[in-house]
Amino acid sequence: MDPLTSLIAASIAFVGTHFAMSHPLRAGMVRVLGSGGFMIAYSLVSAATMAWMYFAFVATPAGAPLWGGYSDAVWIVASIVTLVAMVLFTGSLVGNPALPAPGAEKAALGEPGGVFRVTRHPMMWGFALWALAHLIAAPTARTIVVALAIAALALIGAHLQDRKKEVLMGDAWQQWEAKTSYWPKLQRILAVGLLPWIGGMAVWLGASWLHKGVEAGVWRWL
Repeated sequence: MDPLTSLIAASIAFVGTHFAMSHPLRAGMVRVLGSGGFMIAYSLVSAATMAWMYFAFVATPAGAPLWGGYSDAVWIVASIVTLVAMVLFTGSLVGNPALPAPGAEKAALGEPGGVFRVTRHPMMWGFALWALAHLIAAPTARTIVVALAIAALALIGAHLQDRKKEVLMGDAWQQWEAKTSYWPKLQRILAVGLLPWIGGMAVWLGASWLHKGVEAGVWRWL
C-alpha cells in the first residue's frame, strides 16, 4: 500500500475506533467484557491504530509544504499556538469533571476556575490547537492527514462527550455547561493562573526540545 494511503487509512481507523468504542459500542463491550476487559480492549485497539499511524507517517516522505513555507514568522505563530495548547492541556489534568475520577460531579457543581474559564474542554482544545500549530508550521500532506485526524477526534469528541455526560451526570453537567463554554474564550488565557502556565511552559519546552526531524519552539533560534 502507498504510505500516504496507509496513513489515511490508519488515521480513519484511529479516529473511528475511538468514537465507536467510546459511544455506540461501549455499553455492549462492557456488558460482554466487563469494565476491566473493556479498558484493556480499548487500550489495545488504540495502541495498535496509533502505532499504525506512526509507522505510516514515518514511511511517508515529508515532501514540500502545500502552502506557505518554513519562515521564522510562521514558526513563531505556530510556537505561540502550541504553548497555549500546552497550557490548556496541563491545566485540564486537575479538577476536570469530564475525567472519570472520584468527585467529578462535585467539580461540575463548582465554579469554573483555571483553564475552565477558557473552555470546559481544555484538554480537547489543547489537542486541536496542537493540530492547528502543525498545519501552520508544516503543511505537508502527511502532517495535514494526522493533524486533521487529531482535530476531528478532539472537537467532535468534545461535542459527543457533552451528550454523554448529560446522560451520566444529569443536572450537574447541565449546570457545568451553563457556566462554561464549548468554544474557547482565548482572551482569558492569561487569567488561568500560574500553575497551568508553569506546567504548560515546561511541557512546551520539553516537547519542542525532543521534537524529531526539525528544531521547534525556542530551540529553533537557540
